[in-house]
Amino acid sequence: MHEDDRILRRERRLLVVLAFVCLALVGGALYLQFYRGEDPCPLCIIQRYFFVLIAVFAFLGAGLRGWRGVAVLEAMVALSALGGIVAAARHVYIQARPGFSCGFDTLQPIVDNLPPARWLPQVFKVAGLCETPYPPILGLSLPQWSLLAFAIIFLAVVASLRSKRRLRTPSM
Repeated sequence: MHEDDRILRRERRLLVVLAFVCLALVGGALYLQFYRGEDPCPLCIIQRYFFVLIAVFAFLGAGLRGWRGVAVLEAMVALSALGGIVAAARHVYIQARPGFSCGFDTLQPIVDNLPPARWLPQVFKVAGLCETPYPPILGLSLPQWSLLAFAIIFLAVVASLRSKRRLRTPSM
């Protein structure tokens, strides 16, 4: 039982770290928006939503005491990361093909009409185009960094879920 508690504490620490990393990434995006003038496009905003969802699910999971609840919220983190991978991959694809649009006319009204865009328009309102190239950061574009972050989060949580399942399954 003591080993079980130690592993659960480790899982909860992982969730707290993931939550803070996601909030830091959103903070970095806000820095680029407000101080470097890099306006967010619809796909940028969608990626922000996925980072915030991951943080919310991770904090909720870290606050739980039982395996089942932690596992459910880790699964929600993994699903949110998977959604982020799809959005970021689409963004990388668009930026790799100049002149190819993200569907600004289609996505922008949908993203701008979500409740958080009304509550925090500075953070969740669309102001740019997906195909606008901004200077790379350490050789990668912001969508590439985002894709990398979502992939790492997804792999970390899936690996954690798999190892937990192996540890929780009684051996014969």
